[in-house]
Amino acid sequence: MRLTDILLKDFSAKTIAVIGDLVADQYLSGSIARVSREAPVFILRHNETRTLPGAAANTAANIAALGAAVLAVGVIGDDANGEALCGALEQANVAADMIQRVPGWKTPTKVRVLAAHQHAIHQQVIRIDYEPEKELDSPFADRLIDAAIEACAAADAVVISDYNYGTATPRLFDAVKLAANERKIPLVVDSRFRLAEFAGATSATPNQDEVDQLVEDGGSVPQLEALCRRLEFRSLLVTRGNNGMLMVRPGQQAVEIPAVGSLDAVDVTGAGDTVTAAYSLGLACGFDEVDAARLANHAGGLVVMKRGTAVVTAEELAASIAADRPKAIPV
Repeated sequence: MRLTDILLKDFSAKTIAVIGDLVADQYLSGSIARVSREAPVFILRHNETRTLPGAAANTAANIAALGAAVLAVGVIGDDANGEALCGALEQANVAADMIQRVPGWKTPTKVRVLAAHQHAIHQQVIRIDYEPEKELDSPFADRLIDAAIEACAAADAVVISDYNYGTATPRLFDAVKLAANERKIPLVVDSRFRLAEFAGATSATPNQDEVDQLVEDGGSVPQLEALCRRLEFRSLLVTRGNNGMLMVRPGQQAVEIPAVGSLDAVDVTGAGDTVTAAYSLGLACGFDEVDAARLANHAGGLVVMKRGTAVVTAEELAASIAADRPKAIPV
């Protein structure tokens, strides 16, 4: 049986719950027409605006692209960006049944403006962020927790994707942690600089900058092991860009995983979401942490060669693993 068939068979049998901050990643592209008379700036003639799933929504889209079922839990605003994000999730085969639309809530949105002269490659010139201006009111927060618990009951693994937009509250995390522990399924946390608030998860996928904020020396295995013990994690997968990944498990030898593919990334936007998606799916399939990390390493190496917020398919993943046979992942 081909590696692609094995991965597709294993992945398609799994369901992953992704709970967290759903973000609309928008790309506004245009051609530079001329210099404005009003100010020393270029005038951009608008060509198109595309909306793609970002943050937790991107993690969910990557899981769906790998062939697994995904339960996305979060909130969006009752606004145009929320509507566009729902459409993008539908195109990515991610159901929006457990996503709440909250009146008065502003859908987190990152607008990347891409500009170029005609026939040239578009480059990002500025990013404009729109963020929620208030916390979720109690009725919506309660419903969010109920939806998260419901998703955990049907999942083979759970991901908390925290981008500091207010979804992954301590109360929600406690409820999710309890539900995951009761079913003995992996709980993986991907948090932007709030990792210390998620003690008791199975594993986490911080980048080097994030662990540097938590320990004196982010490259020290003993300090990372101590961090694992303090946060009661079974493992910690540290992503280090061109330096690959480091898998740390208290009481076991740390494993360095070299980066695969080209070291000259095209675009790192959303790469962490892709890594978390593949890693959590590997754990759901019964891989140990090291093999799940190697799977995620290949997924990350593929997605950074694509422009914009992107996903990796099981076919692409299988081809990358097959090309790296000496370190192939046993599936």
